[in-house]
Amino acid sequence: MSSKSMVSLDHIRDDFPILSREVYGRPLVYLDNGATTQKPKVVIDTLTRLYAGENSNIHRGVHHLSERMTTLYEEARATVRRFIGAAHDHEIVFTAGTTAAINAVAFSFGERYVKEGDEILVTTMEHHANIVPWQMLCQRKGARLKVLPLDERGDLRLDLLGEMLTSRTRLLAVTHVSNVLGTVNPLKEIIGRAHAAGVPVLVDGAQGVQHGILNVQELDCDFYVFSGHKIYGPTGIGVLYGKERWLEELPPYQGGGDMIRRVTFEKTTYQDPPLKFEAGTMHYVGAVALAAALDYLNGLGMERIVTWEKELTDYALQRLEEISGMRIFGRARERTSVISFLVGEIHPYDMGMLLDKMGIAVRTGHHCAEPLIDSLGIPGTVRASFAFYNTREEADRLAEAVGKAAKMLG
Repeated sequence: MSSKSMVSLDHIRDDFPILSREVYGRPLVYLDNGATTQKPKVVIDTLTRLYAGENSNIHRGVHHLSERMTTLYEEARATVRRFIGAAHDHEIVFTAGTTAAINAVAFSFGERYVKEGDEILVTTMEHHANIVPWQMLCQRKGARLKVLPLDERGDLRLDLLGEMLTSRTRLLAVTHVSNVLGTVNPLKEIIGRAHAAGVPVLVDGAQGVQHGILNVQELDCDFYVFSGHKIYGPTGIGVLYGKERWLEELPPYQGGGDMIRRVTFEKTTYQDPPLKFEAGTMHYVGAVALAAALDYLNGLGMERIVTWEKELTDYALQRLEEISGMRIFGRARERTSVISFLVGEIHPYDMGMLLDKMGIAVRTGHHCAEPLIDSLGIPGTVRASFAFYNTREEADRLAEAVGKAAKMLG
C-alpha cells in the first residue's frame, strides 16, 4: 500500500482482531466484505463498554443511565447525519438495517401515494431487498413493477430511462452500487432525470456508503438507506435517511411505544420524525457503536480509503485475468471493489469450497440478486469483495488459489 493512499497497513490490520486468525491452518484472507465487513476494536469495545457500564433504555427514564444513553443515541444520530451530509438530525431514522428501511418506505409511501394502475420502477441489478418489498406493494395495491435493464458492460440503460418514467410512475428504487457487478450508478444524473419527471427516488446504499464520499443533499435523493454491518459497524442497526418533507408526510410503518404523543382507545397521535418511525426499543447500543465506526473511518480519511480500494481492486483484476478460462462479470465504466467471476464451467460452489480450504473467504451463488444472475445466463458467481484492510499479498493469494483450484477441478 502506498503511503499516499493509507496510513500504516500494519496499524490498520491490528485494529481488526479477526484478521489475525487462521482457517484450516492458514492465515485468513477475508474477501467477503460485500456480505459483511469486519469490526474494528473501537466498535467491539464500544459495545462491551455500553452493555457493561451504561446500559439503560432510551427516552423512557429520568434517571442518570437513561438520560446518558439517550444523549449518546441522539449524538449517534448527529454523527450519521454529518457522515452522509444530511441537512437535519431528524432526517435520520434508525432501523434494523437496509432491508427494514426499504420495507418501511415501501409500506408507508405505498399506503399514502400508490394506487391501482400506478407503477414502481426498479432496475435489473437490484438486490432482492430492493425488489421484493416493491413487488409486495404492487400486489397489495394492484400496481405494476417495471424494470430498467442493463447493457452488456453492466451499466444501466439510461437511454431507456425517459420512456420508462411515465405519469404513472410513483417512485424509482435504485442501488448505489451493484453487489454483483460492482457497478457504481450515476446517481446524480438518474435522480435529476427522475425529479424532472416528478418521480421521487430511493437509493439502496448498502454497497455504496462504505466505498465513497457521500452527500445526500448534493445527490438530492429522497431516501437513502444502508446497514451498519456493511460499514464496519454492528449487525441489527441501519439507517433510513428521508428528506424532511417526506418524513413529515408519511404515516408510521409500525406502532408501539415511543413513537406516540398520546394514546387512547379512540385515537393515537404520533411523535414528529424521526421518532414517529422508531417504534419500540431500538438497538440503541448498536446506533452508538455505528457512530464509533463512522468516526473511525473519518479518522482514517474516506478519500484515502477510496483510493486504496480502487488500487487494490485494479490489481486483483489484473491478477485474476491472468488465469486461463477466467470470466469476469461487470465491466462498467465506473465500478468499485467487487469482483464476480467464474473459471470455465466450474460451478461457483465448488470453487468457493476449495478456496475456503485454502483460507480464503469469498461468497458464492446468486448473491440475493437472482434476476440479475438469470439475465447473465449463469448459475451464480464467485464474488471477492475487498475492504481497505485487504492487501496486495491477499490479492496474490486469491489469484494463486483460484488458479490452483481451477487445475484441481479440471
